[in-house]
Amino acid sequence: MTRRPDAKTMPALTRCSERRPLRPLLFLMLLASLPAMARDWVVAADGSGDYRTLQQALDAVPDGNRERQVIRLRAGFYPGVVTVAKGKDQVSVIGAGAGASVISWNNYADRIDPATGKALRTSGSATMYVYGDGFIAEDLTIENTAGNVGQALALYAAAPHAGFRNVRLLGNQDTLYTHLGSVLHFKDCYIEGTVDFIFGGATALFDDCTVVSKGPLGYVTAASTPEGQRFGYVFRRAILRGEGSATTYLGRPWRPFARTVFIDSDLGGHLFAAGWHDWDKPDAQATTYYGEFGSKGAGAAPEERVSWSHHLSGDEAAQYTTTAILGDWRPFEGD
Repeated sequence: MTRRPDAKTMPALTRCSERRPLRPLLFLMLLASLPAMARDWVVAADGSGDYRTLQQALDAVPDGNRERQVIRLRAGFYPGVVTVAKGKDQVSVIGAGAGASVISWNNYADRIDPATGKALRTSGSATMYVYGDGFIAEDLTIENTAGNVGQALALYAAAPHAGFRNVRLLGNQDTLYTHLGSVLHFKDCYIEGTVDFIFGGATALFDDCTVVSKGPLGYVTAASTPEGQRFGYVFRRAILRGEGSATTYLGRPWRPFARTVFIDSDLGGHLFAAGWHDWDKPDAQATTYYGEFGSKGAGAAPEERVSWSHHLSGDEAAQYTTTAILGDWRPFEGD
């Protein structure tokens, strides 16, 4: 009768081979616990999705990502600062509706950062920071609820390329910072604020956006377009509304070569007839480029605009094409 070897006398190779079938099972279990790059990820504050917070989902995107990763942000209130870090590329964050998915925080420039003991300053006050290339946001709200406490950003957009569609940007002073070097497309967005609430040095195209000024005295834009950059801010078919009569300027130059143009836009009576302000920098009158074409509404007063602004001809307005402004960047189909 042949004696069966026990575990102590069984050859090591045989014992290993008996355990081997467990390894694929373990691998599959681990794989199943990770969100697959081939499908959309879901963020839900109640724990019913892949992640509870948007930041967790963004952090899970591989550095240098090349395949578009869609993150679905379910309806809900998402408090806290959110950062799309450099290298977290080709990410889309799609909410459940502009009024349904809300990213919110309340930092402001003079708030003391407990980590440093120093003021956050303007650039440190944002609710959302975007650095990753090819970022797209749709159907959500980004807000800063600090109130009238000075500079308090809702969105700091510093990606090489980014797009925002049906996004509400809510704040007061300095709501939207468009950083130098960025190429940005805002489509069907709602943007509100008080003073300089759309500002920065980016090339930014605003298509069919509603821009609402709040308060007794304000400036819609404060561009800091660098010298030699062909486009700064271009608003096409914008709707501008605000409080009172003659309370708001279309823009003033943060830097001397600021460029801002409104094309075929509906301007409300809250705008000063002069349209533009030189920020008490007389030299900037010769270096800025502020222009309009096809303005309509109570705030359209071409004969009363400051003498150093520009009234574009039809041929000049026709040069403001999507391709000329955005190059090859097309965040949205049909553009």
